[in-house]
Amino acid sequence: MAAHSRGSTPAPPNASVDPLAALASLPGVADAVDSVRKGVDRVYGHRIMRRRSSEVTSEAALRGARGSAALAGADWALEEVRRRTDFGVDGEPRTVGAALRLTAEAGQLLSVWRQSPLRVLARLHLVAAGGGASDETVGRPRLGAEPVDEPLIELALPDADEVAGRLDGLARLLLAGSEAPALVTAAVVHGELLALRPFGSCNGLVARAAERIVLVGSGLDPKSICPAEVGHAELGRAAYVAALEGYASGTPEGVAAWIVHCGRAVDLGSRESTAVCEALQRGAA
Repeated sequence: MAAHSRGSTPAPPNASVDPLAALASLPGVADAVDSVRKGVDRVYGHRIMRRRSSEVTSEAALRGARGSAALAGADWALEEVRRRTDFGVDGEPRTVGAALRLTAEAGQLLSVWRQSPLRVLARLHLVAAGGGASDETVGRPRLGAEPVDEPLIELALPDADEVAGRLDGLARLLLAGSEAPALVTAAVVHGELLALRPFGSCNGLVARAAERIVLVGSGLDPKSICPAEVGHAELGRAAYVAALEGYASGTPEGVAAWIVHCGRAVDLGSRESTAVCEALQRGAA
């Protein structure tokens, strides 16, 4: 088996079909993958990372959580997120609190993800929902005609049977291993979860946390210092939803545009952490 580049998942020797890897040949995807690798390498090569990487990781986690919450409708200033300690069970405080909990939890689930992605998704939803949803619906995909509270995503909602089948298919793809670049796998996981909205609530928060897990667990961003959530928020909710609609269309052009969009988000997250490194170096943060 040929050596794989940083940020890819080695496929098993007998693998004959690798649909994730095939997406890497879509127009614009190779350039996006290359740009992401260069941006991530730039942050990891910064001199501040040799002695203060834990500070960069902590700051990236905070900024990533802020970005994810913003996309879920709680667009708070970074300093507000930093200073607050009271996150209630309703409204924007609940959303910000959920994003912060998910960011902290994601790093603890890497080994479990490699064995059981669906178990991790259930755990992420449990963490995100906290006390804000009934016990019967937390931590499991929706059943029958159970409603979904995801007002910012207006795509047609797949029924519960389709959700179950596609989640199983996604898990099988992930467990089989792939030569696909980490960006491609992360974008597919993110896009599929948002298109399906398998849980009754918090699907966007869970999808972005899962994207983070793939980027970290793949080895592309092992210290979790390049928060894609920052970039997604910076690119804006309208662009995010438009790119997601392309993914959900299933066309090669739409899927490629979504992967490229996710690549831009990682690029912007990398730039954010480069700025954090520069500030630490100047003694300004």
